[in-house]
Amino acid sequence: MRGLAAAGFAGLNVTIPHKEAAFALCDEVAPLAKQAGAVNTLVFAEGRILGRNTDGVGFLANLRQSGIDPAAGPALILGAGGAARAIAAALLDAGVAVTLCNRTRARSANLAADLSTDLAGCSVLEWSDRNAALADHALLVNTTSLGMAGHGALEIDLSRAPSESGVADIVYVPLETPLILAARARGLKTAPGLGMLLHQAAPGFAAWFGVTPEVDDALYRFVAADLVTPPRK
Repeated sequence: MRGLAAAGFAGLNVTIPHKEAAFALCDEVAPLAKQAGAVNTLVFAEGRILGRNTDGVGFLANLRQSGIDPAAGPALILGAGGAARAIAAALLDAGVAVTLCNRTRARSANLAADLSTDLAGCSVLEWSDRNAALADHALLVNTTSLGMAGHGALEIDLSRAPSESGVADIVYVPLETPLILAARARGLKTAPGLGMLLHQAAPGFAAWFGVTPEVDDALYRFVAADLVTPPRK
């Protein structure tokens, strides 16, 4: 990281699974990043590494742009990594009750304990209970790598999800994950991961280059086309 700063880079985005490790490298972290215990945006300034976390802001903006009201009811979050931390913190800060569900219960329990020190407490659910829990939640959020190209499948049965509930996936490769396709087939509102990627990137771009991009359909199509186009040999 120090070498990138010395080479003239303005900063960079950090993705899973490095967000918590990157947090430890920072000379200074913004309040939201400190709250989440993870960073997704690094800004290099005067030889120092400044860490920010725009995942929560980007997630909420993507929900709203997708027609999903974050305040509609409790949220069930799958995963307990850096993205889950930021998203859970943002939802809790907005007054939304959060249930954490991770394949390793200890990680979700630790995250719940960390978040509860500053925000209203959140509950923890066994991974095996995720399907049944859908009936009691208005929003399902996948923050794991399951469903991503090259990773395993996310096994979840959406049949118990209320018809008015929303489904968000932070995975954006493929653009429409099996989770998003299954939710759409059931008539549920969906928020694919590319929207969050764009919304979380806008504040970073502004910090690096002094220009704030508008996240609109044109930008979405431009980036989506790049993601689905095979790389040149």
